Amino acid sequence: MSETFKGVAAMVLACVIWGLSPLFYKALANVPPLEVLSHRTLWSFVLFLALMIVQGRLREFLNLFRRPKILAVIICAAVLISTNWGLFIWSIQVGRAVESSLGYYMFPLVAVLLGAVVFRERLSKVQWFCVSLAAIAVIGLTWGLKVVPVISLSLAITFGLYGVLKKKLNAGPVISVAGEVAVLLPLALIWLYGVHMLGWQGLVGRNVGTFGMNQAQSLLLVLSGVVTAVPLILFSYASRRAPLSVVGLVQYLNPTLQGVIAVFVFTEPFTYWHIFAFTLIWVALGLYSFDTLRKKPNASELV
Repeated sequence: MSETFKGVAAMVLACVIWGLSPLFYKALANVPPLEVLSHRTLWSFVLFLALMIVQGRLREFLNLFRRPKILAVIICAAVLISTNWGLFIWSIQVGRAVESSLGYYMFPLVAVLLGAVVFRERLSKVQWFCVSLAAIAVIGLTWGLKVVPVISLSLAITFGLYGVLKKKLNAGPVISVAGEVAVLLPLALIWLYGVHMLGWQGLVGRNVGTFGMNQAQSLLLVLSGVVTAVPLILFSYASRRAPLSVVGLVQYLNPTLQGVIAVFVFTEPFTYWHIFAFTLIWVALGLYSFDTLRKKPNASELV
């Protein structure tokens, strides 16, 4: 079995986990997003810490916090990814998984636009056309539904900006994500302590502090760390073994599975305006992927 095949298989598995994650978070629908997010942060940190100890990379991890410039980037990245995670969890819980799916479809095109704006990357005519199609999709959806698709745009933009910061961070994916989770950990612990010990339930007006009381939900909250960390580790493994063009294409499996679950499992509304927007996004992604693949991959595509 070749290393490339292993990389592609790891990427497919990561995207399947991400794509099926709405089912996981829907099972926690009666637990407020902040509490789910806090547990996700806590148990992700535990898993990453164990992994770094086994790999002997704890010193490398601690070195992140000794360089102020890198620490500042990690803090900003942590804010963006926690916003993205929290918004995703909330959108699943309140029945707006279709918008979430659209947001992750839009992300690659937002990333292309950010590359042009932030890094002065030159876009081809095809790429500009793809970005324009995405803009028309958003405008059409806004016009048809009489509401701006805030969730979709927010997920795409926060993840896009997160990618910009990660590009500036000179650290491996596992170490850098562990650093981000570590930055968020104090806030998560403060919130969980307040919920369980200080009676902050009234702040959100929902049933909170269920950890330890409901065995099934407690297990799911612990497993949220696995659902978070494992796909990131698989993604890191894949990005080092498979061509980036292939990795990019396989990522579309994630929002596709999310969309299927939203429509056929959660039975969320999927109007003609949604069809219009998704069709334009799919066309844009198809053209963008074709434009990427027709350029022959070279050694620089292997990380």
